Amino acid sequence: MRVLHIITGLGVGGAEQQLRLLLRHQPVDCDVVTLTNAGTVADGIVADGTARVSDLGMSGNRDVAALPRLSRLIKDGRYDLVHTHLFRACLYGRIAARTAGVRAVVATEHSLGDTQMEGRRLTAGVRGLYLVGERLGRMTVAVSPAVGQRLHRWGVPRQRIRVVPNGIDVDRFRFDPDARARTRRHLDLPEHAFVVGGVGRLTRGKRFDVLLRAVSQLPDDVVVLLVGAGEQEQELRRLADRLALADRVRFAGEAAHEDGRMAGRGPDLPSLLAAMDALASPSPEEAFGLALVEGLAGGLPVLYTSCPAIDGLPLDAQTNASHCPSDPDAFAQVLFRLRGRDLAHRTAAAAVQHYSITRSADQLMDVYASVVSGLTPKVSP
Repeated sequence: MRVLHIITGLGVGGAEQQLRLLLRHQPVDCDVVTLTNAGTVADGIVADGTARVSDLGMSGNRDVAALPRLSRLIKDGRYDLVHTHLFRACLYGRIAARTAGVRAVVATEHSLGDTQMEGRRLTAGVRGLYLVGERLGRMTVAVSPAVGQRLHRWGVPRQRIRVVPNGIDVDRFRFDPDARARTRRHLDLPEHAFVVGGVGRLTRGKRFDVLLRAVSQLPDDVVVLLVGAGEQEQELRRLADRLALADRVRFAGEAAHEDGRMAGRGPDLPSLLAAMDALASPSPEEAFGLALVEGLAGGLPVLYTSCPAIDGLPLDAQTNASHCPSDPDAFAQVLFRLRGRDLAHRTAAAAVQHYSITRSADQLMDVYASVVSGLTPKVSP
């Protein structure tokens, strides 16, 4: 089977990194087209040797002149299936696939929230445009049951929705005490500090301001480690100054890639998670919550306001996760209790195997097979 993945960009981001990981586990011949920004993740895919990467060079959201180029690329590649990722790629990719004569089109919806999609506010216009494009494909993959339910409320028929969760390389996030010591030295973190981490883009929707306000209520040995970059970084730095937290907050930037090439100039994500004592996510609206699953794989206690990945685990699954309202006082209370616990012994929760990348890749291959054959796969709950 020949598969073309189309994605809006390949800079550092959750959907982009998920595509790279998926390509390592797909037993098919794959190519990747990025509409714009063939960034560091594109370099990683090429280094992995899992797919060829092309940059379509779109100049913006309304660069409709890119459509004939994309359609021609699809037709020349003789692909059996086209798989699109992220809003702009889903819209342009579905149209181009249809005009190229490919009807086996799958789209993954990575980040649909109740009020936003990929950081853009959801409006009637966005919803209408999305649904026009959706009808040109055969199946939409939701990364969590919550996203699947949102799609259905929007008007996507249940039989055209299949839940295939994001996956992680569980072994990669296994706790490493040597990496913990090394990373704490690198970040100038006191050996006995209680380090609360936050992982994700530094945007207002992630509500890392809640985490800073919570830590301002806690003893001086509690330190915040934020991993990620974004437009709210300077605002968060100013808030840390106002809260007298400047020397208790570390901005690590984007984590280094696992193959050694740096997105920032720091350690990789498993090492950064190893340096933490707890992982917190005050974001009230998430599509999946991949970073929290990675934290659980590293044996961290996790505090979250919204995490469909944790909520979607089997009912009997045991995790070291606590639900918490997106409120500074609530987070401060839970973190204070955790600070007094012995967290030296860290093992992954067995439940994280539910999100093993091999399991997710197998489920996606079932979707591919059904879409290419013209059959409708089993409807997800």
